[in-house]
Amino acid sequence: MKSKIAVLMGGRSLERSVSLKSGRRVAQALRGRGFSVLEIDVNELLVPTLLEQKPDLVYIALHGKYGEDGTIQELLELMGIPFTGPGPLSSIIGFNKILSKELFKRHGIPTPRYYALSAPTFEGMGAAKLLDPIWGKLGPRLVVKPSAQGSALGLSIVSNKSDMASAILSALGYDDKVLIEEFIDGCEIAVSVIGDQDLSVLPPVEIVPESGFFDFDSRYTPGKTEYFVPARLEEKVLKEAERMALEAHKLLGCKDISRVDIIVGKDSVPYVLELNVSPGMTETSLLPIAAEAAGISFGDLVERLVRLALGE
Repeated sequence: MKSKIAVLMGGRSLERSVSLKSGRRVAQALRGRGFSVLEIDVNELLVPTLLEQKPDLVYIALHGKYGEDGTIQELLELMGIPFTGPGPLSSIIGFNKILSKELFKRHGIPTPRYYALSAPTFEGMGAAKLLDPIWGKLGPRLVVKPSAQGSALGLSIVSNKSDMASAILSALGYDDKVLIEEFIDGCEIAVSVIGDQDLSVLPPVEIVPESGFFDFDSRYTPGKTEYFVPARLEEKVLKEAERMALEAHKLLGCKDISRVDIIVGKDSVPYVLELNVSPGMTETSLLPIAAEAAGISFGDLVERLVRLALGE
């Protein structure tokens, strides 16, 4: 008899709508493989429901805050319920772009140069006076984004110094810390890592949004972005990007799955932007696109993640 699986989706994050799409698609695939599936839109009844239903495994299809930041992972560990994807520590670090970039930098993984500011320093300590020197060191284009947020929410590309302050205030609307990062013009790719002891790197996916910016709309609206798998880069560059993704996955102590977002600059150097512990599973999501290119159907991908989490 196959396992009983609770698929967690929805919740209260700003990525709720995407999570619902991911979760419903995952649940459908699992039912097609003969699993008993319980779909749960996460709310205050989550713990009582899990205690009553006693699933063998939780499939985490939550995205964003409370789903990728270690919150749900800590809860499930406390309850003794196995779950898909990395554990609490990997999730906490991966969701916090500043923490993860500090680790990348200290361990020799290339990442764009950056500074971080918190709401108290910007609003109550006069840190706005530092914007000119930041621009001088990182300009002439910058990326401003919340430290802890997904799907490019709150992200701005700043081409004029006069727009920095408003971009920072916009990002602070999503998190109390903001990352100010040099803009690297290049090819954006996503590299997914899957497995337990034997890690596999799926083909890198090249992302070419219609608008030139891979924002929320470009990510989740069919036809708004072109994807090329494998990415249209030299073989040696692809191999280096894959190596960097593996290094990031191992450095953060991830288990079973991660998706590493990378920008390959004009210098052909892959710069790691961030690591995702709960990649999207919608029709336009990058992990399923990479898996399909590797000959792994969506059903096979979902079942493999389940079996990895169950230790089978």
